[in-house]
Amino acid sequence: MPSTPFNLQVLYEDNHLIAVNKRCGDLVQGDQTGDQPLSEIIKAYLKKKYNKPGNVFLGVVHRLDRPTSGVVLFAKTSKALTRLNRQFSENQPHKTYWAMVQNSPSPTESTLIHFLVRKPKNNKSYAYPKKVNQSKKAILHYKVIQELQRYFMLEINLKTGRHHQIRSQLSAIGCPIKGDLKYGFPRSNPDAGIHLHARSLSLKHPVRQNQLQFIAPTPPDPLWNSVSF
Repeated sequence: MPSTPFNLQVLYEDNHLIAVNKRCGDLVQGDQTGDQPLSEIIKAYLKKKYNKPGNVFLGVVHRLDRPTSGVVLFAKTSKALTRLNRQFSENQPHKTYWAMVQNSPSPTESTLIHFLVRKPKNNKSYAYPKKVNQSKKAILHYKVIQELQRYFMLEINLKTGRHHQIRSQLSAIGCPIKGDLKYGFPRSNPDAGIHLHARSLSLKHPVRQNQLQFIAPTPPDPLWNSVSF
């Protein structure tokens, strides 16, 4: 997929939305690091593409963790942002992720239900089998879709959208994601990313109401490249 001069992989764009394929390491929104976030790069891209005077509106609809790659959606108007925020708050969008793990989960397909407690001090979520104080229910469905030489590729459908949900829940069943030191994988990846990819996002267009699906190609990486589609 060709990139723009701003090194963006634009998956979809119209007057209301823009969906891009985030790279490992990109910040979606600014934080305390001061690094330039994806939101600002997209604003610069839109400003130049449409020769816009003044500030460009761009609403952050949802986020991906910095070491994660894949589909991220932004709103280009306040009306679209409000309507998309409502869809996400009601868990209407369908989100599919791919992950590489070294240990095969047992069973090879199941639904995980945990109760997550987020600890801001170390920016980590802890998964518990039962409800505990200040916990939030987290649900996902996974299945092994390919067995590679040393890794297992999982397809994950998120039912809830919690902080570090996939990373925390897979770690809780003994299947930390490749490269994810924070959640128990023994080695980091050379690019400091993790092998978690937001493969697709399906939702209703906030204005036209037709169904949209955005599909993000996997990063250029030997392990992802070894997958047979």
